[in-house]
Amino acid sequence: MSRRGFLGVAAAGLAGVMLAPGIRLVEIAQAATTNTTPTAGANPRVRWGMLIDTTKCATGCTDCVDACNTENGLAGGPDATRPQWLRKVEIKDLRTGRAASAPVMCQHCAEPPCVDVCPTGASFKRADGIVLVDRHTCIGCRYCMMACPYKARSFVHEPLTDQKPDVPRGKGCVESCTLCVHRLDRGDKTTACAQACSRAGHGAIVFGDLNDPDSEIARRVREISSTQLRADLRLDPGVRYHGL
Repeated sequence: MSRRGFLGVAAAGLAGVMLAPGIRLVEIAQAATTNTTPTAGANPRVRWGMLIDTTKCATGCTDCVDACNTENGLAGGPDATRPQWLRKVEIKDLRTGRAASAPVMCQHCAEPPCVDVCPTGASFKRADGIVLVDRHTCIGCRYCMMACPYKARSFVHEPLTDQKPDVPRGKGCVESCTLCVHRLDRGDKTTACAQACSRAGHGAIVFGDLNDPDSEIARRVREISSTQLRADLRLDPGVRYHGL
């Protein structure tokens, strides 16, 4: 559905919005898209994901963050509005004093709340589990930012220049980690953050197909204990953590 079409339907259904706030928007979103979009290059037999071993993640190391910023052209801009597709979080258990460092990004949930609340269908989940934002459909309402329990999305406040051809971005749109979907769709097997972590000798990030029992990530998930952030929400994130 085009932005003009969406606004037209929304105007026609104004009475419904006032009688039952939010219901009409949800109906429009459901008509515009489905929760799983079979995008070109997306294999429905695959579920891309990450396993992050916090016991190997070095405190103060920003190799993964730097690689993400470089790969996606995110560097620069005021601190208050600088996008954070990937951020390092320092965690401390107040009972034991144990500290850990972990990268946090879009968790690419199987049941993404950002998709559920998007009124235009701009937030969608590909058949291979990657959650994305269509910048041509995004109207900048930021409902998805409020719905995300991981604070994983950023809003583009300023005009952008010198963008990466493979990573289109736009002022007034919401954006977040894409699991380097442009790399995957051209045949690469890993993300920029996982590659940088491996090159630095840490090996704290394992990327791969969670559905492939022979993949490294599936084998590691079987062999070691792992958890999902906010597992109580039952969103089934594609990013798992060891050592938390």
